[in-house]
Amino acid sequence: MPAFDSYIMVDWSAAAVPRRGKDSIWIACVDRLSNGQVRRGVLENPATRAEATERLAGLIADRADRGKRVLTGFDFPFGYPRGTGAALGHDGLVWRRIWAQIDTLLDDAADNANNRFDVGEALNRALTGDAFPFWGHDGNRERPHLLRRDRRPHGPGDLSERRLCEARVRTTQPVWKLAYTGSVGSQALTGIPRVWALRTDGRLAFRTQIWPFETGLADCPEAQVILAEIYPSLVPPEALPGLPKDAGQVSAMAKALARWDAAGRLPALFAADPALTDAERRAVETEEAWILGVTDRPEPLEAAA
Repeated sequence: MPAFDSYIMVDWSAAAVPRRGKDSIWIACVDRLSNGQVRRGVLENPATRAEATERLAGLIADRADRGKRVLTGFDFPFGYPRGTGAALGHDGLVWRRIWAQIDTLLDDAADNANNRFDVGEALNRALTGDAFPFWGHDGNRERPHLLRRDRRPHGPGDLSERRLCEARVRTTQPVWKLAYTGSVGSQALTGIPRVWALRTDGRLAFRTQIWPFETGLADCPEAQVILAEIYPSLVPPEALPGLPKDAGQVSAMAKALARWDAAGRLPALFAADPALTDAERRAVETEEAWILGVTDRPEPLEAAA
C-alpha cells in the first residue's frame, strides 16, 4: 500500500527578478488515481518565490483537505555541514535556530529582489570573521567578507565543504556556493524561509512535518504532509517538448517517487544510509538534513514513465 497519494516536486530559484522558463521555479504534482495509476496534473512555472509559496500552500492544502497524504520535495539543501550551528553560537534545536537566523537576515520581496549576498557575508562574519566559508556574488560591489571567486580550500579545523549526504553524491554542489552554475547556497538561503512559511501556514501547520528534522530518519505516518529535500538529478529528466530541463526534472522526480512508493521502497529512502554512525545520524537529524533517495547505494536511474 503506497504511503502517499500526491507527490509535489519543486525546482527552486534564487533569481533577483521575476523569471519564467529556464533557471526559474518549476512545480510538478503527480497524483495517484483511484485505480492505482498516477497522473501528473500540475506542471507550473510561477515567476516569483512569493507566488510559488502561495501556490504550493494551495496545492498541498487542497489535497490534504480531501484526505490525501502529500510528499513535497525541494531541490535545495535543508541544512549545513555539522558544526555550523555551534560555530554560530547555537545549541539545542540547531537546525531551527539556523533557519530562524536566515529568516531574520533575509529580505526577499514579492518581486524577487533579495539580499542573499548580504546574508552570506553576515554569516561569514559570524562563522569565521573572514570571507569564508560562503563564497560567490554578483560583483555589484566589493564585499570584504564574501569573495567573488578564488576561495581557499577547506582545511583541518574548518567546517566541511560538504554534508554527509553530498559526500555520497559527488555531482551535488556545496551549500556554501552562492553564485554561478549550481549555486545551491543561494537557493537554500532564499528557500529555507519559504519552507518554514509552508510549515507554519495555518492551512498546513498541524498536519505537516519536515524530514528528517521533525520526523527523524523515517517516514512519520501521523504527518499528512512531509516536506523534504530532493536532488532531481538522481533520475533522468523527462523529455517535455518546448520546455526546459528543469520542468522535466521535477516531473520525472515526482513520477519516480510515486513508482518507488508503489513498490514499497520509500521506507528505505526515508531511512537514508544504514551505514551512518550514531553520531552521523544525530548530525543529519539535527543539523545537516539529507537528500531523499540517497541510501547506501545509488538508486537505479529510471526514465520517466
